[in-house]
This record gives sequence, C-alpha cells and structure tokens, in this order.
Amino acid sequence: MGFVEFWNSAWDYLGELNTVSMIVRLLFAAIGGGLIGIERGYHGRAAGLRTHMLVCLGAALTALIGAYLSVEMAKNEINSDAQRTAAQVMSGVGFLGAGTILLKKGNNSQVTGLTTAAGLWATAAIGLAVGFGLYIPAFCTVAIVIVVFTLMSHVEFRMNRTRHRILVYLEIDSVNSVREIVEMLNTRFEAIETQITPPRSGTAPHVGVEALVRIPPKSTEEAKMVKLQAMEHVVYAIRMP
Repeated sequence: MGFVEFWNSAWDYLGELNTVSMIVRLLFAAIGGGLIGIERGYHGRAAGLRTHMLVCLGAALTALIGAYLSVEMAKNEINSDAQRTAAQVMSGVGFLGAGTILLKKGNNSQVTGLTTAAGLWATAAIGLAVGFGLYIPAFCTVAIVIVVFTLMSHVEFRMNRTRHRILVYLEIDSVNSVREIVEMLNTRFEAIETQITPPRSGTAPHVGVEALVRIPPKSTEEAKMVKLQAMEHVVYAIRMP
C-alpha cells in the first residue's frame, strides 16, 4: 500500500464515528483551542490558554455526543437532530463570553473584552466542527482566528489612530461668534456632531458648543486642547468624559 492509499484510508477511518476517531477529535479540539488561548494569554486577556482549551474541548465532546446519539437512534428508527446540541453550545458560550466583557469607568468609559468574547464563541464553533469530523475547516478557522488576533490588531490600531476623536466643550463669549467657531471646528479640527448648548458658567452672553474633534496621529489631546483654548472668542475649553 502506497502513501496516498494509506493516507486516504486513514482519513476515511478518522471520518467515521469510532473510539479512535473520537479520541483524535478531542485531542485536535484541545490543540486548536490551545493555540488560540496561547495568543490570548500572552496578551494578558481574561480568557487564556486553559479557558479556550476547555471551551473547544467541551464543544467537541458535545458534538460527538450529538452525532453518536443520532447514529444510535437512527438504528432504532428514532429521529434525532445533532444540530440542536450544537445550537445549545453556541448560545451557552455567549454567557461565558459575557463574563470577559468589562466596562472601564472614569474619564474615558469604554467596553473591553469584546474580541476575547468573540474568540471564545469562534473557539466553540471550532470545537463543534472538530467534533463532527470537519478537521480541515476547523483548523483553517484556527489559523484565521490567530491571524485576526495578531496581524489584524495592528491594522485596527492604525485605523483607530487615524480616526481618534475626543468630545470637547467650548464656551464662546457671544452668540454672534458661534457660527465662526463652528466653521473653524469643522475645517481646522474636522469636528462632527457639533451641538449648541447653554453656557456652563451661567454667564448670560456666553454660549456653549460641544463637538467631537479629531486628534491626528502625530498630535496629542493636550496639544489639541491648547489650540482650542487659543481660538479667538473662546472663553475656555475642556474635554468632556
């Protein structure tokens, strides 16, 4: 028997639902989840190596159970749907992923952990694929997920730098100066969502202006606030949380 014949027969054997293929699928699931978990753990995320391995392994075992029950029930002419088991796994992992999402409060409130939660969800899908014997699609997905976590993070970082904006409040000395200030915000500072508000100081002639202004990659928030404060007719400028 040549190598090609041996490979084809071994591949067909692993595609069957037997004891050896079940063990191989579980091992592959643990390895695939571990590869993703190593990357997450290296960056100090809440869900790391062990979490991703367990999610992928548990999903694979669930898929195996569903596939096995489908085969056994079919022998007894009983209808069974393995896809229901997979659907329960995907919905259940959503609760686990929610535990990795955090809201940081302070001057800049932001939600973190969404990428890790999405990674857990994808890892569960990978485990299901391995459990159902879809080895090649599963490990192609592992490779793609790792690329997304590593290479795409740099692309996303560069994109965020180019569109980084902060919310600022300017108090204008007179209503007659508002139009000039707004036009300057739009042209010089690439402002969006400009809104006229009552003056925070309570001074009657003054007018408030809130706007999202862009921070160029080579500039800083402090430098931008200095330029805003230096604008004519601006009484004071502050950054809003």
